Amino acid sequence: MSDALQLKAQARDRVGKGAARELRRQSMVPAVIYGDKKSPLAIALPQKEVTMAIHAGGFMTTILSIDVDGENHRVLPKDYQLHPVKDTPMHVDLLRVSRNTVVTVEVPVHFENEEICAGLKAGGVLNVVRHTVEVNCPADSIPENFVFDLEHFDVGDSINISNTQMPEGASPTITDRDFTIATIAAPAALRSDDASDDEGEEETPETEIINQKGDDEGKEGDDS
Repeated sequence: MSDALQLKAQARDRVGKGAARELRRQSMVPAVIYGDKKSPLAIALPQKEVTMAIHAGGFMTTILSIDVDGENHRVLPKDYQLHPVKDTPMHVDLLRVSRNTVVTVEVPVHFENEEICAGLKAGGVLNVVRHTVEVNCPADSIPENFVFDLEHFDVGDSINISNTQMPEGASPTITDRDFTIATIAAPAALRSDDASDDEGEEETPETEIINQKGDDEGKEGDDS
């Protein structure tokens, strides 16, 4: 987990669109702290620091330590809105957290040893299915990323969630299968050759299988 980011904030007496616009003209970002069975707290954050934190990456998995008029609040960003043109933050939602708080977060995935991956050296392509993995974990133990070692994967292989080390206390929100993170796809030239070979083969009519038993079972801003 990233170290807690220290920010100073001001409590807001006024809320609403007019008050929010006035704050932004003063290079401040309206925000709300909520959760932990306490009343929401409207605050204003310094725009420069918040902008840098968002664009540095990992903002949504970073615990923030916010000083509001001398009182410290440990929070986790849950949502934010950016200006469509300036790309500056317009509003931030912050969730109060403690050592016992379990949160649901999106953790990015990273790949290593691509340069010695057998499948990629043979001309295969890394096809990333999921760039993040949603997990439940303690707020104080949010992993920065999940690392997948590609060294021993070949063309046609799948890289699944079981191929990474899950930290203690963390578990994927998808629990019914060993879901795919990425695959090593065949080279484009090989796929083209296979397609050409298929064109010369006589098409075999498919046989429809009917279940005679009739079994039909079947089984990812508030402007205040």
